[in-house]
Amino acid sequence: MKKGAILLLSGPSGAGKSTLIQGASDAIGDYYFSISTTTRKPRVGEKEGVDYFFVSKEDFEEDIKAGDFLEYATVHGNYYGTSLKPVRIALSQGKLVIFDIDVQGHRLVRAKMNAITTSAFITPSTLEALEQRLRARCTDNESVIVQRLQNAKSEIEAIDEYDFLIVNDALDQAVQEFIMVANVARLKQNSEDKAKFILEWFSKE
Repeated sequence: MKKGAILLLSGPSGAGKSTLIQGASDAIGDYYFSISTTTRKPRVGEKEGVDYFFVSKEDFEEDIKAGDFLEYATVHGNYYGTSLKPVRIALSQGKLVIFDIDVQGHRLVRAKMNAITTSAFITPSTLEALEQRLRARCTDNESVIVQRLQNAKSEIEAIDEYDFLIVNDALDQAVQEFIMVANVARLKQNSEDKAKFILEWFSKE
C-alpha cells in the first residue's frame, strides 16, 4: 500500500494554485485536497463542505481549545484552519494530502509533520502580473485587492522556507512542474522508514 504524504502549497491569492491542482489531477494519483474551516462569510457560489467548512468565531475558538486543528491562522481578520480528522484518514489510506495554505500555516505544519511534508511556493513572476489577475477575476473590491497585494509582498520573502518554487506564468509548464513536485512528495521517506529499510536490508544477508 502506498504511504500517505503531505504537499503544502502556498502563494499569493490569485497565483493559480487551484488551477494547477485541477490541471494535474489526472496525473498525480489518489489525493485528498484538504478543505479548510473558516469564520468568514461564503462568497457567491461557494458551497459548505466543498469550498470551506463555514463556522462561527465562537465554534472555531472552541475547536482550538480542544486541539482539533492541525494548524490555524488569522487572515484578513478571519480564522482559517485545518481539522486533523480527515487528514489522518487520508494519510492512513495512502493518499497525497494537498494543502492550499498560507505562510503562517506552512510553518506550523512543518513544525508538526515535517517528516512527511514537502512544500512548494506558487506565484506569477511579478507583482504587476499578480495585480492583473486579481483585478481580472472581479471577486474583490479595491481595498481587498490592495490588502492582498500588500500581503503578497511579505509572503514572497518566505520563498526560501519552501522546497520548491513554481512560477506560474505559462500554465502548461507550471502544471508539469507541479506533477513532478507531487511525485517527489510521495517519495519522501522519514527516519523511521529509512531505519526499517536498513534492518530489512541486513536481514536478507
